[in-house]
Amino acid sequence: MLRLRRRPNFTSVMLVLGLLFLYLPMVVLVVYSFNSSRLVTVWAGFSTQWYGELFRDQQILSAVWTSLKIAFLAASMAVCLGTVAAFVMTRYGHFRGKTALSSMVTAPLVMPEVITGLSLLLLFVQMAQLIGWPADRGMATIWIAHTTFCSAYVAVVVAARLREIDRSIEEAAMDLGSPPVKTFFFITLPVISPALAAGWLLAFTLSLDDLVIASFVSGPGANTLPMVVFSSVRMGVSPKINALATLIILTVSLATLLAWYFMRRGEAKRKALIRKAENA
Repeated sequence: MLRLRRRPNFTSVMLVLGLLFLYLPMVVLVVYSFNSSRLVTVWAGFSTQWYGELFRDQQILSAVWTSLKIAFLAASMAVCLGTVAAFVMTRYGHFRGKTALSSMVTAPLVMPEVITGLSLLLLFVQMAQLIGWPADRGMATIWIAHTTFCSAYVAVVVAARLREIDRSIEEAAMDLGSPPVKTFFFITLPVISPALAAGWLLAFTLSLDDLVIASFVSGPGANTLPMVVFSSVRMGVSPKINALATLIILTVSLATLLAWYFMRRGEAKRKALIRKAENA
């Protein structure tokens, strides 16, 4: 008896088309990063010369280092501020101004980046006139600006995790004599650590990718990677940009894979400890 060939359904077709739409341009970009021709749309043979040219370009390397430092500092501060904001929104009872606070915390999620960048620029200009700081806009102003809008994303991620926590575990620890601070570090923090890691990675990516806000608040002494890439693309796409994008894709893929692996292993250990405690 002949087996009838199953036709692909609409959902499968849309899934394949969606994945192709997202990832096919990246595959083309990676392939053309090994193109020997200076023209990025004409294939002239396999070569790795543009990777060598990339590592000899001091402007791009300096911009990469600047972006990495700003993204690391902004993500770390955003995790601290976002976690505090998430605790206030989820753990504190009703108080006057709670709705306004929640709205202000999540406002950067829907605020256009042009408005955010312009408002921060005006703030820094007024502060420089009133108190003399910042005298020059640079890494510090970009870091503050990125922390401002990244904190909102971290707050949403951490708040969602805090709402799912069984608070009876924390209450049991405090009933047994554990101080609130110790309960937070030994009970609450390990439970929300996946959300903290996810929020940090999200904030790091948003800061590393930002162009609009950084263009408003940066000065002549601080150029981030998106600013350098955008200015170079306006003069014509260079094959070095393809090589740079390929390295970024590889780095992000490896970092995401490692983060997923460690988070999954940590979650498995936590569940094993919970099962062990329940059986004891």
